Amino acid sequence: EQQWVDKFMDETTLFLGPDREIMRSHSISERSDHEEVAIAVGVDRLEVERIRKRIAGALDEGYEMCEAQGAAPGAKWGDLTTAIYTAAGDVSYLSCHGVIAFSAILHHPIRYIMKYWKDEPTVGIHEGDGFIHNDARFGNVHNTDQSMIMPIMRDGEIIAWVAATIHEGENGACEPGGMPSGSETAFDDGLRMSPFKIVEGGHLRRDLLTFLQHSVRDPKLQLADLKVKITAVRKIMERIDTVIDEVGVDTFVAALRTTVEDVDVEVRRRIAELPDGTYRFDQFMDSTLKENILIKVACKVTVKGDHMTVDLRGSGPEIRNRAINSPLCSVKSMMMQAILAFWWPDLPRCTAAMSCIEIISDEGTWTDASYDAPMGQSLQASFRGFSMMQALYSRMSFSTPHKYSNVVANWFNQINTFLWGGVTQHGDMVGNLCADLNGMPGGAKPFRDGEDAVSPLFCAMADTAEQEVMEEEVPFMQLVSKRLVRDNMGFGKFTGGMGYEMIVAAEGTPEWGFMTVTSGAKFSSIYGMFGGYGCGTYPLAMVKGTNVYEHFRRDNTTFDLSIEKIMNERPFAEGRYQTSHMGLQFDLAKDGELYMISQGAGGGYGDPLERLPESVVADAELGRISRQVAEDIFAVHYDPQTFRLDAERTEQARAAARAARLERGKPFAEFCAEFVTPEPPKDLPYYGSWGSDTDELTATVYTIDGPQRVTAPLADLPIINIPDRREVKIAALEQRIAELESDHGVVVNRRS
Repeated sequence: EQQWVDKFMDETTLFLGPDREIMRSHSISERSDHEEVAIAVGVDRLEVERIRKRIAGALDEGYEMCEAQGAAPGAKWGDLTTAIYTAAGDVSYLSCHGVIAFSAILHHPIRYIMKYWKDEPTVGIHEGDGFIHNDARFGNVHNTDQSMIMPIMRDGEIIAWVAATIHEGENGACEPGGMPSGSETAFDDGLRMSPFKIVEGGHLRRDLLTFLQHSVRDPKLQLADLKVKITAVRKIMERIDTVIDEVGVDTFVAALRTTVEDVDVEVRRRIAELPDGTYRFDQFMDSTLKENILIKVACKVTVKGDHMTVDLRGSGPEIRNRAINSPLCSVKSMMMQAILAFWWPDLPRCTAAMSCIEIISDEGTWTDASYDAPMGQSLQASFRGFSMMQALYSRMSFSTPHKYSNVVANWFNQINTFLWGGVTQHGDMVGNLCADLNGMPGGAKPFRDGEDAVSPLFCAMADTAEQEVMEEEVPFMQLVSKRLVRDNMGFGKFTGGMGYEMIVAAEGTPEWGFMTVTSGAKFSSIYGMFGGYGCGTYPLAMVKGTNVYEHFRRDNTTFDLSIEKIMNERPFAEGRYQTSHMGLQFDLAKDGELYMISQGAGGGYGDPLERLPESVVADAELGRISRQVAEDIFAVHYDPQTFRLDAERTEQARAAARAARLERGKPFAEFCAEFVTPEPPKDLPYYGSWGSDTDELTATVYTIDGPQRVTAPLADLPIINIPDRREVKIAALEQRIAELESDHGVVVNRRS
């Protein structure tokens, strides 16, 4: 009877969602029978190394094909990757270039395909099949990335998988460009493709392709990059086929599995080298990208022997109508990015790099969001997963005699760029984003300054693109592009890398708009290291109601732009000058209206008072810092005309600064007694634990009586929704009208 019931339930399943067991696991799979047999025969280590190098070459070739042929801006910048997986889905090897996190997360959809589609009569897995997927809830960084996954088969058996993933951008979300900050439900996030077969027997399914093309704003892009990914994966498979023909199936299978197991063993050994202890790192996001709040990411890493535990409990609860939530798999993918790019970059890039690290997290937080939460801006949480792992490893490894990478302050971790969408000068409907997000500045090291606007935290080899190339395709110009902003660095003995500013204006289009999707306008996004400063805070600045192109045509001397100059001098008399946080939902732009942002800065390392005075003066002479910063932060004085160091006055200023510190200083317990409060400020919408050792979360909950603060365990918190900003503003205006009516005895005729 039980067998009959199980069969009936299997055949009448109403709805297949993400598999919890698959999605909560990041450990490598158990050896398959085939792997056991292949390894039992004996493994020739030299042969394995030769196979690895052949695989690496094939993957790099596939990567370069995607980069050269891809239609999406992300493909052209290198925001993609290729990888090979074991039959069970474990990443065995990634391309040397590209985004580690893309491939580090694809074991989830492969395991799903193997569990649900392999023996499903209506689906199945055969040679020449290809599966597409983008839904972060089934295993992805975010929904704007699309993967093509194809099996390598011999005699009807799956022996490996090959995949390519590209940041496509446009995905049909409620706002163009693929990363909607305006998303308020999961249905606003655009395409949500659970893994499904779109290539069957080597042929692209035209019915499904048509469905996908009608689901996005840029159907040509959807088709073009599907073909690019298929072609790249097939080329990789051709190279792999040659290897298999040379060495045999068993040797190839053993090589993939041995790579995974080797890394697992080595990671355990390296963890054992770290000092035992508990390390904490809390971060805060200052907006929902719609309104200002403060929401916490809590992280506690414990090392004991060869075991490491990452505890995310205490992070803020998910907000069910805001886009900033992230599935846990996305956060873990960025942890993997930190491990393989900044902890142990010498290791083969595979799943096992994090397999033995235990992750503890409460589902229903914004770093471990539930199925129904919107995730259009999941990077807001997952990028902080990268930052906490990068910062904590620098602390953990500081005192170890053998280091596998440099101690480094935090890389900048925000998406400072413009998303855009509308009708191009060629009449095409499009939506995507600028490559400037790839210009994230690097953190400082114990022996040198951080790199200026060098690369994103998720991809060392990504490009920031050429605006002139973009102008051939889209109807706006970057009037200022990649000019470093003075004083925009993490100050320290060694300074964090500097970020650049971007000023854009559209022209010659019937409909065009911009978005920004960044936090950190009020609360610094990253911190410094060992006394260094974090990055600054960055607003969005706009000049509406003017057409700067008309000004330039009348008088080209007005083409002298910077955010500092425009916002302080206000050169366009008719313009409306405004600033706000950098969570701008899609905003229609008229010709010549200015939108202005800047990249952030990397974290500084060490005490700024220990920076060489000559280095400070050199920065001032180059215009990298102002005289005020030189004097107030670094306590360095110089002649502003000749830039000659005033050594005596500098020595006096630094001695005075240190004496002032001692005067302000107090014992830690005394400081805590004065500084630490029992709860957040009353008027602050705060989300997360308040303190480190509590299982209760604080949250602002909105009721018919207004905002109420609630403190309770996560399971006891109500569903958290934030009221629509427009409704809040209307209510405030109506209240003000009622007050005026009462004060003046006048009744205003209001239409409902």
